[in-house]
Amino acid sequence: MTPITTNDALVEFCARLARAPFIAVDTEFMRETTYWPKLCLIQAASTTDAANIDPLAEGLDLEPFLELLRNPDIIKVFHAARQDTEIFVKLGAMPAPMFDTQIAAMAAGFGDQVSYEALVRQMLKQEIDKGSRFTDWSRRPLSEAQLVYALGDVTHLAVLYPKLRDRLEKAGRLGWVTSEMAGLIDPDLYDTTPDKAWKRLKPKKYSAKYLAAFKATAVWREQAAQERDQPRGRILKDDAIDEIAAQGPTDAEAFNRLRSVPKGFGGSRLGAELIVELKRVLADPEAHAPRLDRPSHNQPAPPSVVELLKVLLKAKSDNAGVATKLIGNVADLEKIALDDNAPVDALKGWRRELFGEDALKLKRGEIALVLNGARVEVVEIEAEG
Repeated sequence: MTPITTNDALVEFCARLARAPFIAVDTEFMRETTYWPKLCLIQAASTTDAANIDPLAEGLDLEPFLELLRNPDIIKVFHAARQDTEIFVKLGAMPAPMFDTQIAAMAAGFGDQVSYEALVRQMLKQEIDKGSRFTDWSRRPLSEAQLVYALGDVTHLAVLYPKLRDRLEKAGRLGWVTSEMAGLIDPDLYDTTPDKAWKRLKPKKYSAKYLAAFKATAVWREQAAQERDQPRGRILKDDAIDEIAAQGPTDAEAFNRLRSVPKGFGGSRLGAELIVELKRVLADPEAHAPRLDRPSHNQPAPPSVVELLKVLLKAKSDNAGVATKLIGNVADLEKIALDDNAPVDALKGWRRELFGEDALKLKRGEIALVLNGARVEVVEIEAEG
């Protein structure tokens, strides 16, 4: 088995794929020691064609394939699409429209974050050889076993997609998945602009001094990670950003007293860079702190209400055959426990119909949860006359 390594072969392959209503796509990449993922292989398949594309081949122009990803008339099918999409967005090609079989499987009754191997096993009754999964995809030449393994990811996916789509359509849930796909193709999800890095983290305090240091440290870490092409965690862990924001260290000695920063960080080149940034923003915190709305409530969610909502969520997800995670999480339940109009997805659209309305009824005492054998059921409570 030979991967595509020439522009002529890639143009011919992409011309054939362009006639298909959908293509299955996967990638192999390396990023364990880098900030930017290194794309090592692209796999693509329709119901009639399949090939591995070698992006490391000298002189290979990926534009014909990237144009396929941009084509609005072709559905791009992935499993757990987030990291693959991140790579293609960096290359200038948002894969849209998209269908993520992992998300679809959660709506089709296969549980939370079902693996690709498990989905193939359950739906196609086939086993996938995992022997080449943890190999070095950047080394050349790739072995026959590697290429066969890689191509299997998309040939199975091309068979899986129509079956999973039909299953969802018959259950009236295809629209659920389609709405989820909109979030995956939101450009903001893949924006690596350093100045926005702090928005991915959760500040624990709201004072100007804390927020100014919090944002400055997150932005500095993102810049340092990108410039050095190192993972964020190798520069500073997330919990270190919170501790730095809370303590506001502005000299090496103060840094060395922190528990969450690497030993000796304060006296390092990185530490010196961060100290300069912290001194700058802490000289006028009000001018550098991001504007955030404080939570409208300070009291914790009532534990008993949250626990009841957890039971209701599990019962609803089990009865409907939908992964709990797709409907809501504990943070959503805590917000619902405090606010009937909480801005959470669990109170919107199909989730509200499936779970949210009953969650509010449970809070108001209009329904109750009863145990029928091993099954939790929802019963209406008759209003007293």
